[in-house]
Amino acid sequence: MRTEREMLDMILSTARADDRIRAVVMNGSRANPNAPRDFFQDYDIVYFVMDVEPYKHNHEWLKRFGELMIVQMPEDMEDPPPNRNGGFVYLMQFTDGNRIDLGIDPLAMIHEIVADSQSIVLLDKDGCIPALPPASDRDYLPKPPTAKAFWDCCNEFWWVSPYVAKGLWRRELPYARQMFEEHVRSELMRMLIWHVGVTTGFSRNVGKFGKYLEQLLEPEVWAMLQKTYSDTDYERTWDALFAACDLFRLTATRVASRFGFAYPAGDDARVSAHLRHVRKLPRDAKEMY
Repeated sequence: MRTEREMLDMILSTARADDRIRAVVMNGSRANPNAPRDFFQDYDIVYFVMDVEPYKHNHEWLKRFGELMIVQMPEDMEDPPPNRNGGFVYLMQFTDGNRIDLGIDPLAMIHEIVADSQSIVLLDKDGCIPALPPASDRDYLPKPPTAKAFWDCCNEFWWVSPYVAKGLWRRELPYARQMFEEHVRSELMRMLIWHVGVTTGFSRNVGKFGKYLEQLLEPEVWAMLQKTYSDTDYERTWDALFAACDLFRLTATRVASRFGFAYPAGDDARVSAHLRHVRKLPRDAKEMY
C-alpha cells in the first residue's frame, strides 16, 4: 500500500505537470487534525481548473493514479442524480487499498471550497487563495437546537414509531426495517448529537453517521444505543424499537432540561402505550381496539 507521502507526491506531481490545473486543495478527514488516523482514510482532493469539460471525457489519464479496483463518476449517473454544480468527480478505489475522491472544479468555485474549515491548500500556482486558518472540524461541530427543531425531532420520532409497529404486526419486515432505520433512527441520532453537544459543550464532532459516538457517549447510554440494533427476528426488532424509545426519552428529556424546552411527554405516553398494545395484538385480530 502506498504511503501518504507517496500518494500526495503523486497527486501534486500530476497537478504540477498539467498547466490546466491551477490549484489543489485537500479536505475531509485527512485535513482534520482531530480525526483518528488509519489506512482507510480517503484522500479528498479538489483540482481547480480553467475548464472542466476536457476532464469529463478522457478517462485514460486516471491510470496515472494507480491500478483501479473500481471507479464511480457521480456526475455521469442517473441514480442518484448529479448535483450539477459545474464540476466533475472521480471516486477511485485502488487495488493497493488507497482511495481518492477527486473533484475537478471550476476555478471560480475555489472560494466556496476553501471556506470549509477542513481545507488545506496543497498547491496554488497563481497565489489566488488567501491565507487560511489552520484546518479543523469547527464547521462540523454540533449546534444547539432551537425549540422548534427540538419539537420537530420529537414529533417525527413518535409519529413514525407506529409505522414500525404496523410493519412488525403485519410481518412486513422490509417495510418495518426501512421505517425504523430511515426515520426513527434518524431522529434518534439527531437527539443523540444534541445530547453529546450538551455533555461536551458542543465542542466535539460526532463524525459522519455518528461514527465517534462510542467514544463520546456515557457507557450506559452507549449500551442503550447498542440495543437498538437487531437482526431480522421480529421479536428482537420489537425489542430494538422499544430500546430506541427508551433512549430517545432519556436523551430528549436531558436536552429539554438543559435548554428549558417542553418535552412532549403526552405524545410519548400515548404512542408508547399504542406500541405495547400492537405488540400484544393476536395475529388473527380483526380490530385494533
